[in-house]
Amino acid sequence: MKELKELVKFLLGFMPWLLFLFLSGSTLASLERSIIVSLLASVIFNFGELRKGFILQWGTLLFFSVCAIAVNFSHSMFVAKNMGIISNGFLAGVIWGTIFIGKPFTLQYAMADLPKERWCDPALIQSCRFIAIIWAVLLTLSALIAYFRVLNPTLCPDWVYFVISMGVMLGGTIFTSLYKKYKRSQYRPTE
Repeated sequence: MKELKELVKFLLGFMPWLLFLFLSGSTLASLERSIIVSLLASVIFNFGELRKGFILQWGTLLFFSVCAIAVNFSHSMFVAKNMGIISNGFLAGVIWGTIFIGKPFTLQYAMADLPKERWCDPALIQSCRFIAIIWAVLLTLSALIAYFRVLNPTLCPDWVYFVISMGVMLGGTIFTSLYKKYKRSQYRPTE
């Protein structure tokens, strides 16, 4: 039951991105709507994490705010046409950034669920870093696939790219759940 609660909490952190993926569609109007919905979702679903300074949630809020200005108000067609590259690249960049500054985004989630005495546990930090690296690699791959799509727009139908994007999110989520379960089974508190 604890793992399900943690998984839901983790997925809520990505909810604005998932909504964006599902709602962005293939028209400018659907893209504009999805940006506004995702911007609102980044505040509604992640308000608690924003108050606690979670880097991923602040990055998400920043991203959708800038997109609202660029696409909805300034009508930048460059941003609209390259949104797959920009969104995946930005999210991957935020996650890589958390890794490089030594505060992997997954550590913030772990700290929210663990007693304070575990926060500096090197094994915990290493595990969180590893999970964050997997997410960063998956999202970097998604950005490269989006770039490939822009270069070869007629090679595959849109649904193929949607399935790939969903597969990345699902793969990252499954990996995170299984890895956390494995690491918990290996954890032996020191006395």
